[in-house]
Amino acid sequence: MKAIIQRVLSASVTVEKELVSSIGRGVLVFAAVAPGDTEKEADSLANKVVKMKLWDDEQGGRWKRSVTDIEGEVLCVSQFTLLAKTKKGTKPDFHGAASPEEASRLYRYFVQRVKDMYQVDRVKDGKFQAMMEVALVNDGPTIPRITSPATTPPDKSSLTHAMRDPLQLLHALRPRARPATHLCSRC
Repeated sequence: MKAIIQRVLSASVTVEKELVSSIGRGVLVFAAVAPGDTEKEADSLANKVVKMKLWDDEQGGRWKRSVTDIEGEVLCVSQFTLLAKTKKGTKPDFHGAASPEEASRLYRYFVQRVKDMYQVDRVKDGKFQAMMEVALVNDGPTIPRITSPATTPPDKSSLTHAMRDPLQLLHALRPRARPATHLCSRC
């Protein structure tokens, strides 16, 4: 799962000119579900949402208090476009997002976990798969990006091609590492 958390003074979601949810001071969370994500990733993300230190303390200490510490509110909005691939061309590729059914299930689980870890009445939600108008007043702006531990399976196209050759299959499944910089002055 991936999320962007925005520290806000206020935020709201409107669908078809009807106010769905609104919050005062707190965080607006745009969350996306990737293929292969599980409850483990949703739990990790929910934990980070409620515990992320985004506010200063009373003595001016930077990054000392979370949304729970300030008794703020949380507005969660499903946002599959966070998983867009944009390396090729100018049209976003959304194949990196989970199916609507799986995304709905895991997103709802995530929102419930945020409620369980904080206070039900302080956690609001947008409307899944709706065209939403999201309004917000940024506080800062402070906008960290959070990614829960990845469980996304390897790219299917590389696996299909690699199935023909066992060595290619091992190569496709091997974790990708950055090449080491060669520092030898003799070469």
